[in-house]
Amino acid sequence: MRKVIGIGETILDILFRNNQAATSVPGGSTFNSMISLGRVGVSSCFLSEIGDDKAGGIVRSFLKDNGVDDNYLTEYPEHKSPISLAFLDEDNNATYSFYKEPFGKRDWECPTIERDDIVLFGSYYALNPDMRYKVTALLEQAHRAGAIIFYDVNFRRNHAGEAIKLMGTVIENLEYADIVKGSDEDFQVLYRIAEGAKVFKEKVDFYCPRLIYSRGAQGVNLYSRTLTKHYPIEPIAPVSTIGAGDNLNAGIIYGLIKYRIRRDDLDNLSERDWDDVIRCGLEFAAETCRQADNYISREFAAKMQSITAG
Repeated sequence: MRKVIGIGETILDILFRNNQAATSVPGGSTFNSMISLGRVGVSSCFLSEIGDDKAGGIVRSFLKDNGVDDNYLTEYPEHKSPISLAFLDEDNNATYSFYKEPFGKRDWECPTIERDDIVLFGSYYALNPDMRYKVTALLEQAHRAGAIIFYDVNFRRNHAGEAIKLMGTVIENLEYADIVKGSDEDFQVLYRIAEGAKVFKEKVDFYCPRLIYSRGAQGVNLYSRTLTKHYPIEPIAPVSTIGAGDNLNAGIIYGLIKYRIRRDDLDNLSERDWDDVIRCGLEFAAETCRQADNYISREFAAKMQSITAG
């Protein structure tokens, strides 16, 4: 069975509405994707760091409860696990305050990666000098094995001042990637370019021939060397947009597995192939927006599994 390996941070999100704490959920960009993939029955494992505290225990238990292998979490004694405060506005869009301490470098175990497995990485975690040794080791192993490498840029405004310093690492990530996903906001912060076609032509295509460009409520654009296409999204009244982009990733990865698309197939995908894969991503993202959690619901996951089985 093909598996998905994710690497990224874990964080306990505390959600506020009207300045009152409403709920808390384990999160982190890649973490959110992996939970949804675990819920639909995809063989999944997650690499990250936690402290030996209550928050870290919640994260570990949540992974296991949702079918994600937690054996590659590195636990740091006497460290506090990261938390974030997410403040939802009247449109249920979030602004964040993060509270975390550096973990430092420790020995860690990397899972065995096989051909056509899928590796998901991204966000500031993929650029952080403190974690770069883990990310690079994973990407090197994935590249040698012939896995599909999926890079979610996810570069936020709070790191805008570091964009120039980190540009070399961004380029290295693009070179490793078989598929790049980024939002209009990501590329405006990184390159000050708002047009997706220009981002692909000038900043991505030289390194990676496939870009999935998300535009929030405006939908998703696909750019490749053989196809450019816009995918609209159905209007919905979101409960929360937290995790929407992460679950776009999860749905696309689910689609790659569902439709048995392997690394050697990527250069020859038809428009219909891309339609099928991106439709899965849009469905996952829309489902996440309909609830307060950062991932697809168990009911939606069961429905997707029954469709796949049928």
